[in-house]
Amino acid sequence: MKYFLILAFALSFIIPVNSQEQTKSSITTYYLIRHAEKDRSDKTNKNPNLKEEGLERAENWSKVFENIDFDAVYSTEYNRTTQTAQPTATMQELEIQSYDPRNLYSEEFAAATIGKTILIVGHSNTTPVFVNAILGEKKYDYMDDHDNGSLYIVTISDGNKIDQVLKIN
Repeated sequence: MKYFLILAFALSFIIPVNSQEQTKSSITTYYLIRHAEKDRSDKTNKNPNLKEEGLERAENWSKVFENIDFDAVYSTEYNRTTQTAQPTATMQELEIQSYDPRNLYSEEFAAATIGKTILIVGHSNTTPVFVNAILGEKKYDYMDDHDNGSLYIVTISDGNKIDQVLKIN
């Protein structure tokens, strides 16, 4: 519970507030996470499911995001990412949309998500790269392979970009 209060407090500083000069449609916010803990028991399995701990984390992510109104939830087409995204998508009554991890933050993606609040679920190597693509600079390195609790948040308003990383355990 303490972590949720800390997250709520931190999010209160970055979630944009509407003003007379700025409408919600001019603000784009991306929340990016890595998939939850995957089953590593079969080293040859390139598309493993989440293990029990990962399923619990996926449910916890939906609780972290319960007060955020997402317009869309994106995931790669791997079991572990869609299973991580599913509880939040279900809670928000949204279908999971897929994206190609080899083509991050294209012009088409940017245009389709402008003015929206988006959750993106990826991998240890694609999530920070996606954030870097949004920011237009190489700011973040790959995540540690056991880091399943980092939340990257990027807000774009009038061309200004604000980013931060929160650790949610």
